[in-house]
Amino acid sequence: MRVLMTGGGTAGHINPALAIASTVKKNIPDAQIEFVGTARGLENTLVTKEGYKLHHVNIMGISRSLSPSNIKAAFLMISSQIEAKKIIKEFKPDIVIGTGGYVCWPALKVASKMGIPTIAHESNARPGLAIKQLQGSLDKILVNFKDTEKYIKAKEKVFHVGNPLRGGFGGLDYKSAREKLGIPGGKSYVLAFGGSLGAQRINETVFAYMKHLDKQGGDVICHLATGKNYYEDFSAQFKAAGLDKNEDLCMMEYIHDMHVRMSAADIIICRAGAMTISELAMMKKACVIIPSPNVVDNHQYKNAKVLSDAGAAVMLEESSLNDESFAKAVDSLISSPEKRKAIEANVAQFARPDANKLIYNEIIKLTSK
Repeated sequence: MRVLMTGGGTAGHINPALAIASTVKKNIPDAQIEFVGTARGLENTLVTKEGYKLHHVNIMGISRSLSPSNIKAAFLMISSQIEAKKIIKEFKPDIVIGTGGYVCWPALKVASKMGIPTIAHESNARPGLAIKQLQGSLDKILVNFKDTEKYIKAKEKVFHVGNPLRGGFGGLDYKSAREKLGIPGGKSYVLAFGGSLGAQRINETVFAYMKHLDKQGGDVICHLATGKNYYEDFSAQFKAAGLDKNEDLCMMEYIHDMHVRMSAADIIICRAGAMTISELAMMKKACVIIPSPNVVDNHQYKNAKVLSDAGAAVMLEESSLNDESFAKAVDSLISSPEKRKAIEANVAQFARPDANKLIYNEIIKLTSK
């Protein structure tokens, strides 16, 4: 089987594509898989690191407001199709699979015109512009959230499969993870992160919470991953406040063993990216979600709202976030095991442990016709 994956810009679009690629390779070891992205996106790091060939098309997103940049974007929508057609003719894929972001548009559009089977996977609660525009041309639209179907007109093409996850998440139990990290029994473990690059407001708020913990003492362990962009500044503040002397507090740049730390955590503080939410659901974790206001179409808020409305997360909006409201939200979860268990049970309802299998089955159905 020859599979062309496309999607990029952010890890939220790339990681599902890598998970799907990994699933195909697991089931069909000799499958040939290549990717289409842009020269600017994070796919140039993540995809090439996994050893896949990455092709480039030149395309940019369309601004929601009137902007001169939309003239260039419109031109690139045409020229990128020419680039995508050349890639497809050379690679000769049996199927083209897109995982969102404007970069997936040209390859999926051209493939559908050429009669090649196409699938799009939408991780977020609301479908992005590319998938909305392409829905009439696609063969199948796979969704992470059941409610996403409401926003897609071509409902006969929609299949609820969940989010594809890479290995590790859900594979380690709570007790074993804590033993691996050396976390003693009787202590609550709070894990906070804002993505690989980091989130300033999360860093500021959790740092203030760490100072609060240091003063009051107690049985709470708190670890914060600041992200690459903020580590130097916040680690300096961490040391200046003397928090590095408190063994229950830790500040790091990046979490390399995320599945272990998430397994061990009692409470997780994070953004509301679709992949993160899927990981929380798979691992049944109580969480305080602070959606990023700096994403296209405010999709993180929409993701978080779905969970919040279902009692599956505590949502705090960044615009009204302060040290007191944050500490109150976290402390209320620490002091109430019953509240944590209720959130854990509710967020588990969003998990699809068989997501990878379901997606693979849809690929096989389409390519076997």
